[in-house]
Amino acid sequence: MSNIGVWEQAEPGVTRCIKRAGQSLMMMEVHFDPGAEGYEHSHPHEQMSYCMKGRIAFRIDGVETVLEEGDTICIPSEARHGVTALEASVLLDVFTPVREDLLKR
Repeated sequence: MSNIGVWEQAEPGVTRCIKRAGQSLMMMEVHFDPGAEGYEHSHPHEQMSYCMKGRIAFRIDGVETVLEEGDTICIPSEARHGVTALEASVLLDVFTPVREDLLKR
């Protein structure tokens, strides 16, 4: 059973929904409650994140950058990264190649 279009809990205060997955590209919407964290991790995929709403602090390889509505950030392959929502926030994440570890086809 596919999980495309299905909202799921990722971490406390963080929900996500895979919007689309092509052959080599995937898009996911992520909602954060104020103060919620996306735990630090890394993966072989390149990622771009677009802040659709709110303010969110990204930590990428120890460097913090705060995104506000309309800002975008690029996360290189294998970079250690995590986020903290400074207020209620929404991200649109794009990955290449597809995150097979998150996708159920």
